[in-house]
Amino acid sequence: MPRLRVPWAVACFVWACGVGCGDLDPLCPSWGLCRAPLALNASPPGQGCGETWWGAAGLGVWGLSSASLVDSFPIDPIHENYVRNVRNCIFSVVYPTPFKSKVLLVAVSEDVIENILDLHISVQGTSDFLQFVSGGKVIFGSVPLAHRYGGHQFGSWAGQLGDGRAHLIGVYTNRHGERWELQLKGSGKTPYSRNGDGRAVLRSSVREFLCSEAMHYLGIPTSRAASLVVSDDEVWRDQFYNGNIKKEQGAIVLRLAKSWFRIGSLEILSHSGELDLQRRLLDFIIQEHFPLIAVNDSDRYLEFFSTVVSETADLIALWMSVGFAHGVCNTDNFSLLSITIDYGPFGFMDSYDPNFVPNTSDDEGRYKIGNQANVGLFNLNKLLQALKPLLDPRQKQLASQVLEGYGQRYYTCFTELFRAKLGLLGDDENDNYLIAFLLKLMEDRRADFTMTFRELSEITEDQLKELHIPEEFWALQDLGKHKLFSEWVSMYLLRLEHNKGDTDVKRRKRMTAVNPRYVLRNWMAESAVQKANLNDFSEVHLLQQILQHPFRRQEAAEKAGYSLHPPAWAKDLKVSCSS
Repeated sequence: MPRLRVPWAVACFVWACGVGCGDLDPLCPSWGLCRAPLALNASPPGQGCGETWWGAAGLGVWGLSSASLVDSFPIDPIHENYVRNVRNCIFSVVYPTPFKSKVLLVAVSEDVIENILDLHISVQGTSDFLQFVSGGKVIFGSVPLAHRYGGHQFGSWAGQLGDGRAHLIGVYTNRHGERWELQLKGSGKTPYSRNGDGRAVLRSSVREFLCSEAMHYLGIPTSRAASLVVSDDEVWRDQFYNGNIKKEQGAIVLRLAKSWFRIGSLEILSHSGELDLQRRLLDFIIQEHFPLIAVNDSDRYLEFFSTVVSETADLIALWMSVGFAHGVCNTDNFSLLSITIDYGPFGFMDSYDPNFVPNTSDDEGRYKIGNQANVGLFNLNKLLQALKPLLDPRQKQLASQVLEGYGQRYYTCFTELFRAKLGLLGDDENDNYLIAFLLKLMEDRRADFTMTFRELSEITEDQLKELHIPEEFWALQDLGKHKLFSEWVSMYLLRLEHNKGDTDVKRRKRMTAVNPRYVLRNWMAESAVQKANLNDFSEVHLLQQILQHPFRRQEAAEKAGYSLHPPAWAKDLKVSCSS
């Protein structure tokens, strides 16, 4: 299919510079129709850590490109932006819709700006940057795209979904040789908006910005968030789907991932019978993101599936290790790279409860925290169904066997993570029972998940032996009221004696490195959102700073009460899919 490059280039020029503008916009460094080179300001990959490197302070010498995506796939031939059923393509070309009102930059991630995007943090003070991250400007050489995908939502095939309010604004390869896809969320309508307005509101955008970065610092594979902007544009939402429609502020998050392809990216092609395009997409994904798989290997799709199965099991086990519930584990929200994406009605457990459901829209509790591993299996089975038309009988049989091994992979990873959370070294046949025993006590007492493990990391063995729990260890004091707590402590201390070459100091050091003291609890996020709605972003900034060091005790966090028992009103908090 021929690609109409000239209309895209013209559209880029008109949108970036404005019709009839006299001076060329600084983000358009050339009158030519050529693409900007990748990473114009990037140093060669592998630059030594000891060398001083200064990021670009402006966007004028900084480049994005959409070439790797635009040149690899057929593009939707319809350029008009209206909701429709799209076929025989992976992307539609569609430009963000700038806000009509004044835009305010609320927050940026210095780590993302400097260490991923190769920019100096001072760039945040430029008008070019503000316009870029709010959808008001396009970087020359990039073609904004909306991705077509489908998905199973709450167990049922939902048909075409796609980027209904997100624009992939380019690909950047940085000085480390890392390839990152930049996407604006909340930046306007696309052909996939269905009945939506293409916008995101401030409350959900604050949550996504903070949690994306918090998960990264917890060591969990995730998309990243570069910036958060808010406008005075009115966005109307029925937050709890009860007919109570309210006016909220529109916001945009600039988020990044190595890839935004998800299980639903393959499902839509399989369901539509577009198998040649599905092969093309799979080969692209394997070549770009699975370097250990040879692109000419006849079993490459089988190896790809096996890798996704293993890494998805590992990811969900990591979620469980920090008490994280995603909230909407649909196949369109499950990354093919097994990273956490699409932060909506997520939640970190306060009290340990396998039936914890953060999403009030999930009436049946399908995505409760204790069911996430099962949902992962469901989603991987849907991935297998999408792949089956491309597999021969032998490969189909082997793929089914791979899927059967998912449960053991998850169980093994879960056990290893919780061994580490308890400071256990080596492998003991009774470890699974010890872990399960503790979790049952926590469930019975509704003990705080995060602080129970954290306080076990800080308390000394002598204090445990004497069952002398200091007052500041409030979560352990709650747990200690269980009649079987002393029995568990005895088992735990006996197991610790089997840690070869270990000391109590070493144990506590290991445990505090894997058991966070601070996570983004819903009440903390809600407190920041309530202030942000009043144009007070101080708690957004405070949480951003604290959650960069979740394993380190911080005075500011202690003063804010982030390690104390959640306030009484926290148990009544609700979050929904409305965003």
